[in-house]
Amino acid sequence: MQLKELKDIVALGEDSIHQFKLDVTNADSLAAEMAAFANSEGGAIFLGVADDGTLVGVGKADVLRLNQLISNAASQHVRSPLTVRSANVAIGKGRVVILLTIPKGLDKPYFDRNGVIWLKNGADKRRVNSKEELRRLFQLSDQFHADQLPTKAGLEKLDKLRFRDFLRDVYKLDYPDSVSEQTRLLQNMGLATDDGKLNLAGVLLFAERPEWIKPLFIVKAIRYPGNAIHSTEYLDTEDFSGSLRKIFDDSLAFIMRNLRKVQAGQGVNSPGLPEIPPSVFEELLVNALIHRDYFVNATIRLFIFDNRIEIISPGHLPNNLTVEKIRSGISNIRNPILVSYVAKGLLPYKGLGSGIKRALEEWPDISFVDDREGCMFIATVHRKELKVTGAVEKRLTKGSQKGSQKSSQKIIEFMRNDPTITIADLALRVGITDRAIKKQIEKLKAQDRIRRIGPDKGGRWQVTE
Repeated sequence: MQLKELKDIVALGEDSIHQFKLDVTNADSLAAEMAAFANSEGGAIFLGVADDGTLVGVGKADVLRLNQLISNAASQHVRSPLTVRSANVAIGKGRVVILLTIPKGLDKPYFDRNGVIWLKNGADKRRVNSKEELRRLFQLSDQFHADQLPTKAGLEKLDKLRFRDFLRDVYKLDYPDSVSEQTRLLQNMGLATDDGKLNLAGVLLFAERPEWIKPLFIVKAIRYPGNAIHSTEYLDTEDFSGSLRKIFDDSLAFIMRNLRKVQAGQGVNSPGLPEIPPSVFEELLVNALIHRDYFVNATIRLFIFDNRIEIISPGHLPNNLTVEKIRSGISNIRNPILVSYVAKGLLPYKGLGSGIKRALEEWPDISFVDDREGCMFIATVHRKELKVTGAVEKRLTKGSQKGSQKSSQKIIEFMRNDPTITIADLALRVGITDRAIKKQIEKLKAQDRIRRIGPDKGGRWQVTE
């Protein structure tokens, strides 16, 4: 590094990959800094630079002492030892700045000599103080993954019929009769721990009621009116639990029943096609279920608005992945056991890294947010505004009165048969939009043909005619 380059870097100040130190006299303190860099994304320490960026340098007499201290810190005060490169940059008057380059660790997590694990936190460092953070470090080094987490569920929690069908269809195997053989089989398949309990992958894929064991690993879905989140007002809501396949199927059905239908060149009397291809949501839901961070105890959230649909997954993108990389098809396996079984047909999974690309090919108007501070990943599918013009508008206007009469009568019949029916269900059964259903309901109320008894949630309809 040349002096000008050094000055340019130092002028920008300290950050998560650049740290300044005027001098170092303690090998343990330096080792903690090295471990923090190695456990994060790597970085550089500049010895002989003040906190305010002033280039003070160290004298030649200190260079030998500091090099020995650097060597001891990297090799003896960090576990596992680190390979740290050093370079001297002359700044004039016989003084130099020592540049230490610490690589991103390949054997995470790294400990200092006291057994403490450090992580970079902006320009500073902090201790790892939770099991989740520690597990995530092991995950980054490919030593442990969230889907291997042990649970308290024994083999009695297994959905034996579903698991038996899977063994027969995929492996051409019969389900063993004895408990010991069943346990050994599940352990060999990576679905059970050494003590015979189901791990997280075993629970999510094959447990009879996964939500009883892991209550937060579900999908919460809400259809809001308009384009903003409301604390009390919604058009449709449901929580989806069960096996990953059931959660996937139910979540996809929720989206499809809340999408608009378009004619797309079909006849006026045809049911129409969904405004957005279902395959788009298949890819995004699979991605959310198998690539979410299961170290984070939170639900996947599915929000539907008039102008967009959001799928919010717990956990930001892992390792060095970025939104740009996933848009180009680059992926990273966060839950390898889940991926391996989903690839065997448990979900419509078509290959690592290709799901996001396929969704974008089907519907380019999708945006992604990697929220590292909030520890979440958000996929937003933007809806197009439907415009009715020309001959279609005339045809719809001509038939609107008759259609309105037919729709209102259908609404009354559905309410009579099911007084607790929701607006979303009415829209699905009548074949018109949620907004049109609400308009019809207001007219029927004004005509005193129906009444609402009780609140929006938990109330019922009363047909008065």
